[in-house]
Amino acid sequence: MPIDRRTLLKELDSLLKTDQFNDYCPNGLQVEGKDQIRHVVSGVTASQAMIEAAAAAGADLLLVHHGYFWRGESSVITGLKQRRVRLLLEHDINLVAYHLPLDAHPELGNNTKLAAVLGLPVSGELTKINRQPMGLYSELETPMTGESLRARIHEALQREPLHIAPQSLLSGAGRDMADRPIRRIAWCTGAAQSYIERAVEIGADAFISGEISEPTVHMAREHGIHYFAAGHHATERYGVQALGEWIAQQFDVSHQFIDIDNPV
Repeated sequence: MPIDRRTLLKELDSLLKTDQFNDYCPNGLQVEGKDQIRHVVSGVTASQAMIEAAAAAGADLLLVHHGYFWRGESSVITGLKQRRVRLLLEHDINLVAYHLPLDAHPELGNNTKLAAVLGLPVSGELTKINRQPMGLYSELETPMTGESLRARIHEALQREPLHIAPQSLLSGAGRDMADRPIRRIAWCTGAAQSYIERAVEIGADAFISGEISEPTVHMAREHGIHYFAAGHHATERYGVQALGEWIAQQFDVSHQFIDIDNPV
C-alpha cells in the first residue's frame, strides 16, 4: 500500500528529531514529487548518476544523506543543479535528505551503523552538536595494533583506508609510537577530521573519519594518535540504507539501496 508523502515526512522528522539541529542544509523534503509513495530508493548523494538510477528503478522518493541547498552556496538553480532538479521533476521524484540528524541517530545513524559494520562495541559519545551525539568511541577488551585495525577497516568497507601512524617528533621515538597499542577507538563519519582533537581529549589511541586534510596528518603524528581516513562515501553508506529499510518495514513500501561509488 502506498503512503502519503506528508504522513511519511512527519514520521521521519519525529524519528530523527530534525528540529533539534542547526544544520548546513534543509532536512526533509527538498524537491517535491508524487503525493503517494510506493517505492523508495536510497543512496548517499543526490548526484546526476544517483537520480538517473532512481528514475530507472521507478522511485517515487529518493532518500539521501547529501542533498542540495547547502549553506553558503549560490541559491540560483542553474547549470549542474538545474539539470539535477529538472530530472527529478521530469520523473516526479521526491528528494528527501537528512544530514546531521542521520549522523547522530542512536539506532539508524551513520556512526552507530559504522560501529556495527566494523564490529566495534559502542562505549560512549565523542562529542555533541545541538545537544545531540556526534561521533562515538569504543573501549576494547583486547588491544589492537594499527595494522590490525587498518586490515579490519579494509575488509569491512572494501576499500583501503589511509593510515597515519603516530610519531613522537620531540623524543625521536617515531617508530615506537607507530606501534602504540590501540585500546580506545573514536570515530565520526564523513568530513569530521576536525574532531581529531576531541578524540585526543577523551584519550583515544585511534580516530577514524571519512576524510583527511593536510594539517590533520601533522596533528595525528604529533598528538601520538593513529588516524584512519576511511572515505567520506564509504563511511556514510549505512545510515541511509538503515533508514530506507525502516521506512519499508514501518509502512509496507518497497526499498532499494543504490550505491553510486565515490573514491573520496
